[in-house]
Amino acid sequence: MDKSLTHADWSLIQSFLAVAQTGSLSAAARQLDRSQPTLGRQIHALEDELGVSLFDRHARGLKLSDVGAQLLPMAQQMHSAMTSFSLTAAGQAQQLEGTVRITASVFASHHLLPPILAQIRAQEPAIQLELVATDTIENLLYREADIAVRMYRPEQMDLISRYLGDVHLCFCAARTYLDRAGWPTRPEELFDHDLVGFDANEQIITKMRARGWPASRDSFATRCDLQSAYWQLVRAGCGIGFTQIEVAKADPDVEIIPLDVDVQTLPVWLAAPQAMRQTPRIRRVWDLLADGLKASL
Repeated sequence: MDKSLTHADWSLIQSFLAVAQTGSLSAAARQLDRSQPTLGRQIHALEDELGVSLFDRHARGLKLSDVGAQLLPMAQQMHSAMTSFSLTAAGQAQQLEGTVRITASVFASHHLLPPILAQIRAQEPAIQLELVATDTIENLLYREADIAVRMYRPEQMDLISRYLGDVHLCFCAARTYLDRAGWPTRPEELFDHDLVGFDANEQIITKMRARGWPASRDSFATRCDLQSAYWQLVRAGCGIGFTQIEVAKADPDVEIIPLDVDVQTLPVWLAAPQAMRQTPRIRRVWDLLADGLKASL
C-alpha cells in the first residue's frame, strides 16, 4: 500500500472514495452527510498532502485523474480494512440496548414492517430502531444498516442470511374499478381490462410472456416502477394490478380477483454482517423480526 496514503487523515480518504464513486462533490456530500464546501476543502487538502491532482474537473463533475485511478484500489483496501475493524469492534458490544438500523424496500417499510417494529419496541424499550426505507441496495458491510429485509436471497460474502418463507401475490383492483368495468373470470380476460404495470421495469411483461400471454408495454394503461405509488394507483381505480395477498385483504377498498392461475411468490430473507450478528441487541431484533415476519406470511 502506498505510504503516502497511510499518512493521510482517514476522513480525507473517505471523501476521496465518495467523490470517486459518485463523480461529483454534491452527490458525495449527500452520501457522507457533509456540506459540499467541506468536502471540497477535504479533497484539496488530500491533494496538497499527497502532492498530486486526484481529479480532473469538467462541466459535468469530477473524473479521476490517472494518478487518482492508480490510488483508488489502495483507498478501497483501506476502506475495507477500516470497515472490518469497526464491525469487529462493534460486534463485541454486550449491552442489550442501543440502536439497530434496519433497511427494507419502501413498500415493505410501509405495509409490512410497522406493526412488527411496534411489537419490538414494546418488548425491548431499551433498543432504538431506525428504519431505512429505500429501493436501493444498502451495503451492510459498510454499516449502512445492521439488518436487511430482502425479497431475494442475499449473495454478498461475509453476510449471514435466513430464509423466512414466501409472500404470495394476487390480482386485485379497487371496488370502484370493478363496479365500473366488471370482474374478469378467466386469465385471458385480463387483457380486456385496464391494467396497471411497471414503467422501465419489464418484470411483469417477462413473466406474462413466459405463461404464453401476449403482454407488451401497451397492455398496461397506467405504469409506475415505484411499488408504493403503484399500489396507490391500483387503490385509486386505475385498473387491475397485483400486490401481496395480506396487503389486499387489509384494504377495504380493494377486492382480490380469484383467477385460476398461479401468481408469483416472493421469498423473504433477513441478512446481517456476520461480524455483527452476535451483538446482543442485533441478535435480539433479528429474532423478533424473524418471528414477526414469519407470522405475517
